[in-house]
Amino acid sequence: MEKYFEYGDEEIQYLCEKDEKMARLIEKAGHIYRTVNPDLYSCLTDSIVGQQISTAAHNTIRSRIFQKFGTLTPEKVIEISDEELKSVGISYRKVAYIKDFSQKIVDNQFNVENISKMSDEDAIGRLVSLKGVGKWTAEMMLTFSMCRPDVLSYGDLAIRRGIMKLYGLEELSEAEFHNLTDKFSPYRTTAALYFWHYANPKCDSTI
Repeated sequence: MEKYFEYGDEEIQYLCEKDEKMARLIEKAGHIYRTVNPDLYSCLTDSIVGQQISTAAHNTIRSRIFQKFGTLTPEKVIEISDEELKSVGISYRKVAYIKDFSQKIVDNQFNVENISKMSDEDAIGRLVSLKGVGKWTAEMMLTFSMCRPDVLSYGDLAIRRGIMKLYGLEELSEAEFHNLTDKFSPYRTTAALYFWHYANPKCDSTI
């Protein structure tokens, strides 16, 4: 059964009170359903696989992985040869990242459970210590695996597009990004869902 990022009336009322354009966007878009994966290992491994490739290619490789290996676990991954992992379409570089992450878990050098107890800042810092994990990937883990309520990534191109579209901007500096969105704290993740939605070219731009 699929799980979705949860938010409700409290978050919606807060965002609407903070910004008229956001209020109109929320009214027009309705509730946004975005799937989440509470298994951080699975979510992060899948994210590494999907780096710098199209959604279609990612979905194809994801399907091949499941067909050939079933559900990946750290213990299973370190037993699979690099060549076998590469055979489903994963690059050697990404294979190295996934193997390194898996080995660190097996060797108790990285504790997934401890991440959930950390602050957002500390969790991001711990995640980016892993090979192949940058700040954006770490922020996506906080959003779509840990379901943290106050994450809005400047590094996410679609989020920036959604903001620029909503506020009629040609450019968006990091300072302006924060000027426009810090007011949505502590519910910036819910705001992110609407910016992602609005960034879709198929989404009606009339707000």
